[in-house]
Amino acid sequence: MILRRTKGLPALFGLVFLGGILWPGPPCAGAPFSGLKNSRQLQGPSQKNKSDTLIYNILRQYPELFDSLLSARDELGIQVIYTQIDRSKKGKPVFREHRFNLDSSRYYYPASTVKLPVAILALQRLNELKIAGLDKNTTMITGSAGGRQTEVCNDPSSPDGRPSIAHYIKKILLVSDNDAFNRLYEFLGQEYINHTLQRMGYRNVQILHRLDISLPEEENRFTNPVTFMDTGGRVIYEKAAEKSQLDYASRNTKLGRGYLKDGQLVKEPFDFSKKNRLTLDELNSILKSVLFPESVPASMRFNLTPGDYAFLRRYMSMMPPESVSPVYDTTNYWDTYVKFLYYGAEKGTMQPGLRIFNKPGDAYGFMIDAAYIMDTVNQVEFMLSAVIYCNSDGIFNDDQYDYKKTGLPFMKNLGRVIDAYERTRVRKRPPDFAQFLFTYHD
Repeated sequence: MILRRTKGLPALFGLVFLGGILWPGPPCAGAPFSGLKNSRQLQGPSQKNKSDTLIYNILRQYPELFDSLLSARDELGIQVIYTQIDRSKKGKPVFREHRFNLDSSRYYYPASTVKLPVAILALQRLNELKIAGLDKNTTMITGSAGGRQTEVCNDPSSPDGRPSIAHYIKKILLVSDNDAFNRLYEFLGQEYINHTLQRMGYRNVQILHRLDISLPEEENRFTNPVTFMDTGGRVIYEKAAEKSQLDYASRNTKLGRGYLKDGQLVKEPFDFSKKNRLTLDELNSILKSVLFPESVPASMRFNLTPGDYAFLRRYMSMMPPESVSPVYDTTNYWDTYVKFLYYGAEKGTMQPGLRIFNKPGDAYGFMIDAAYIMDTVNQVEFMLSAVIYCNSDGIFNDDQYDYKKTGLPFMKNLGRVIDAYERTRVRKRPPDFAQFLFTYHD
């Protein structure tokens, strides 16, 4: 009997499943590292983006909620993108984007938001391979090639115990599962992820490491062997273990005034130079490309099928209690779980007619959310992406972040005041929600 990894609890959102059905798969055999590729320099950050006054003027109408934040917007690293959506005579979306304090050269740690492009790329990679019998529901066995790599031969959270790309993506979009992200990172490899996004035009992105597992840079270059099998145990596709030769643009990103290491305070800035990077404008564009692919340049669209788009949208908007596979405890995973924009830390039921398609993240005191908010009752739709820094003492790794005091109230209030503004905005034509309406409770 082979058990999946149970070590290392995710920092905030993830789950580790210790019970359930064990799929009786074959042993997870290791393989030597192979498949070295040519290195390629990745691009650095772009220049500062321009802002307009609309978002600022909306927020100034609520001084009790935003005045102190607006006066400290640079210190708090606040950045906001608000996208108005109108409809043409044929029902096609027409976008008007508004930006506040956006600065792509200013680093923030993207936390779990990097899971969105990796989940999308996992589906794209399957489409590129074009192998009969290989799809998102095919059994995916993760092996180990030594070091601190871990194996996965079963997934007790799935109905029959079989791990698969589809099930990993569900867990990422429903509760931001860290281990699920790591398995897709290992399937794709560091080079594929970064080179593909670079070629598509997402030139600031650097996805360089697994999450919730503290590994040095060199070990994150190594990714596990992965085998896909049919239900009869026949191998359909094998990806050998790899070592990335990625030559990414160097950064000198040091923040704060100290950090904890082995329980001791180190009185010097924390080094984020080798950490993941995903700017707010590119996160917003990636989300937009999934929701409205025709609205982005052809080069920036992912190679997805209509079924892939529907799959991503459905689980991005599904509430954890609606999920039958995986099943989530409603005490810990409520309707509005990780819907930072509009709900913040609020627990309870979702407002009738409201659906939020989003990918949030928070770590090291940074809080981010990118969302498409749809209200079928009030006939409102808009996109909203935001980041805020919640670490007033400047110390990292001490778990003394200002999420509850600053981050979550900001996200909740921001979502609600933009929604209130949207309800007053005159539209010539009503939204077309056809591609965003799903039957849940799978």
